[in-house]
Amino acid sequence: MNGVNLSSPAGFILLGFSDQPRLELVLLLVIATIYILTLLGNTTIILISYLNPKLHTPMYFFLSNLSFLDLCFTTSIIPQMLWNLKGPEKIISYTGCVIQLYMLSGLGSTECVLLSVMAYDRFNAICRPLHYDVIMHPKLLQQLAALAWISGFVESTVQTSLVFQLHLCSHHRVDDFMCEVPALIQIACEDATFLESELSIATVLYVVMPLGLILVSYGCIVRSVLKIKLTEGRRKAFGTCGSHLIVVTLFFGTVICVYIQPKSKYTQNHKRFLTLFYSIVTPSLNPLIYTLRNKEAKWAIKRLLAREPT
Repeated sequence: MNGVNLSSPAGFILLGFSDQPRLELVLLLVIATIYILTLLGNTTIILISYLNPKLHTPMYFFLSNLSFLDLCFTTSIIPQMLWNLKGPEKIISYTGCVIQLYMLSGLGSTECVLLSVMAYDRFNAICRPLHYDVIMHPKLLQQLAALAWISGFVESTVQTSLVFQLHLCSHHRVDDFMCEVPALIQIACEDATFLESELSIATVLYVVMPLGLILVSYGCIVRSVLKIKLTEGRRKAFGTCGSHLIVVTLFFGTVICVYIQPKSKYTQNHKRFLTLFYSIVTPSLNPLIYTLRNKEAKWAIKRLLAREPT
């Protein structure tokens, strides 16, 4: 099969769920609804974190970063996906594919690092309460947020550059609903061993290591909480961490299934649904998880809706 260098302006065909036209119609309605909820939920989190002085805390600083990230993440996927779902055309331009891959890779890596930073914040809040305000000072918050965003997009720059140096098969038929590294590697017409190795290293650095740091942080948190004698104190301590732990489980659980499980573990259809979950469903659930489990957030939302002064 002839290879074609992707310096050409040819676009790509995103096959997605094109073999199931009835499912496409259902997905069109469901994903459009989820996208609206994602926009509303994450925008609300950002607004209450900014407008309410009581929420000018490290936890809400990082949460507003996560909400902004989720807004960018879903917006880089869903509009193109909805356009493809509504008709037989499944095309994305070459430039669009480059931008989408760059954004997805950068934002996904940033989220992994940001979730580990949020776990570090919860560790200090529970295990070092007397020194918390001194440790988590505004300058450190900005530095940690910058670390997450910069490291994520440094990795994305490297990965995107490597992917688009590959010679890909001339049909340009991508067996996915978006431009992702594994799907593009599958249509390479040359040996992609180096890129697969780079992807494995990136997975270790941006998935395995952040998850390991999160588990260590929560191991220390659990140990500290168990030393609290009062039941109410334990409940409050676990309550401040529960929302973050749910988000971590949902996000990392599906990412691991897609990127780390053996290739034979899931069919391509199963992988597409798992990718749908972590890239589209999880960002819509994050605001719901945090607000439902947090009295301060619910109170701030009521204030915002009532337009009462804080």
